[in-house]
Amino acid sequence: MDTTTFTRTTDDVSFDADVLKNSKVTLVDFWAPWCGPCKAIAPVLEEIARDHADILDVVKLNTDENPAVTGKLGITSIPTLHVYKDGEIVKTIVGAMPKPKLLRELEPFLA
Repeated sequence: MDTTTFTRTTDDVSFDADVLKNSKVTLVDFWAPWCGPCKAIAPVLEEIARDHADILDVVKLNTDENPAVTGKLGITSIPTLHVYKDGEIVKTIVGAMPKPKLLRELEPFLA
């Protein structure tokens, strides 16, 4: 069984380097281990990370363990997804959704 992971984690300390200074478009998943919808969307995000690894980084930030970034960005609902391009938030998606709908939301950044 292939256990390769295409998503990676970030935290309060490495967020700037992992996300804001990333040369690729970066999708940040703000999540928590107790969040049911976060668990539901995790395999979808893993598939998207695998399928678009050449142009998109998918990074996960546990909101319970990283209050500085979470607070600075005003994350109050999870899952929240932010798409970053050149260090700026260019899209915010709140809530879990099926893969086809999420891909439609991300389509402008995957071309």
